[in-house]
Amino acid sequence: MMKLIRFPALALLLMSALLFPSPVLSQSPVPVLYTEGVVHGFLVLSDLDGRTLADGDVRQVARGDRVTSHTILRFKDGSVNEETVVYSQRRTFRLINDHQVQKGPAFKQPMDVLVDGLTGQVTVHYTDDSGKEKTVTERLKLPANVSNGMILTLLKNIRPDVPLTTLSMAAAAPKPRLVKLLISPEGEDSFSAGGLTHKATRYVVKVDIGGVAGVVAPLVGKQPQDTHVWMLGGDAPCFVKSEGPLYPGGPIWRIELTSPDWHNH
Repeated sequence: MMKLIRFPALALLLMSALLFPSPVLSQSPVPVLYTEGVVHGFLVLSDLDGRTLADGDVRQVARGDRVTSHTILRFKDGSVNEETVVYSQRRTFRLINDHQVQKGPAFKQPMDVLVDGLTGQVTVHYTDDSGKEKTVTERLKLPANVSNGMILTLLKNIRPDVPLTTLSMAAAAPKPRLVKLLISPEGEDSFSAGGLTHKATRYVVKVDIGGVAGVVAPLVGKQPQDTHVWMLGGDAPCFVKSEGPLYPGGPIWRIELTSPDWHNH
């Protein structure tokens, strides 16, 4: 009896997705409120119990209106998550290209993804379940607000009183497809630094797969998990912390700023 009830329900959901597609949300790029410059910071990645899994850093340079940002996380087990993004910041932020590499035992499926923001070409090199190396290339129609590699930069420029911001992202799992990111402020959390108390805005980033796949995904356990990001506002907004997966179906990991340890000579 349960099967007879569930099957029509699923069919009804699929029909609804076809007849009543998701509303088209804004595809406008994020305006530049704070221009990016030279940055070099240190990062630590841990699980939610506080165990350090990886260390890394982010380096950024700006030449004219073009910014290049390179982030690397080196895991204790030898795994690496490395991403280099190039974007322009002329009135609005626009992706030029993004290159992300994930390799090592920390990642369920090693992957090398290159997104060309100008042509829409997405190239994915990956290793399948049988250990064979494969390449998939797709040309997507990327909107102006595509955000690969730029989420933290864009969050600096999103006002905390805006209830919903919609961005786009070229995702690879491993076949490339375009998804939407729905970003909303959830509230404020306090933290201390240097003996002073600060308040950071907590954002939730939800992935909207869209279409029939988006309707079916939660039913079959494929809906991507939310990511939470904490941003410090003010005249010089900055990233404080994030909690979310680094790959589809991955564990929730925490990334935070950290300071260097000095060695006595």
